[in-house]
Amino acid sequence: MKGRIAVVSGAAQGIGEAVVHALVARGARVAALDVQGERLQALAERLPGRVQPYTLDVSDGEAVARVVATIEADMGPIDMLVNGAAILRIGGCLDQSVADWMQTFAVNTHGVFLLSRAVARCMQARRQGAIVTIGSNAAAVPRQHMAAYAAAKAASHQFTQCLGLELAGEGIRCNIVSPGSTDTPMQRQLWDDAGAAARTVRGSLAHFKTGIPLGRIAQPQDIAEAVVFLLSDAARHITRHDLRVDGGATLDA
Repeated sequence: MKGRIAVVSGAAQGIGEAVVHALVARGARVAALDVQGERLQALAERLPGRVQPYTLDVSDGEAVARVVATIEADMGPIDMLVNGAAILRIGGCLDQSVADWMQTFAVNTHGVFLLSRAVARCMQARRQGAIVTIGSNAAAVPRQHMAAYAAAKAASHQFTQCLGLELAGEGIRCNIVSPGSTDTPMQRQLWDDAGAAARTVRGSLAHFKTGIPLGRIAQPQDIAEAVVFLLSDAARHITRHDLRVDGGATLDA
């Protein structure tokens, strides 16, 4: 990946930040996107010359188009895209606010559409590129009080599948990495005490939630390694694949 240009959204923390580090370690240059400008700047300072920060709300279509054009002008042709930006709004199906539902889809689904489209149009002219959308195993398995998140991830999953089908003939690969429970700030929104992680591993019959057969919570680096594999030439004949990185939690659901 030495010298290649990657765009990573949601780069300021969690899985997105781990993906940036994994790409830089392999010689890539990264355009890091997030709404958290200060955290992005701090990330760029820790990786001088390898990361260029761009503060961006991925749900703003006009801003997305401008930033992608700027990246191509400033850094060079984009070779890889990672859709990592996401938010979690917890709430029951009957109680969740319309605002939370709409915001979840704005970032987790519309953001994937807007950024993928803008980058893929650039890749299309060169007939090469790789796109990975960071999904969730919640796209396949229902979760209580996570309907907005699960539905939005399912939508972005299917969009990426369709995009991959349309772009396969143009030499552009599109894949999904679907994490399970991962030790990130988002995951910790769901934990309310010191024993929450252990309960997540065990699962809960009362909440219809399987545990994690491998017996551990994933670290962001575990997900990042899967993302980098699918971006790399080692995966050159893989497209429209959903790679579950959840310790076996979905039991092939």
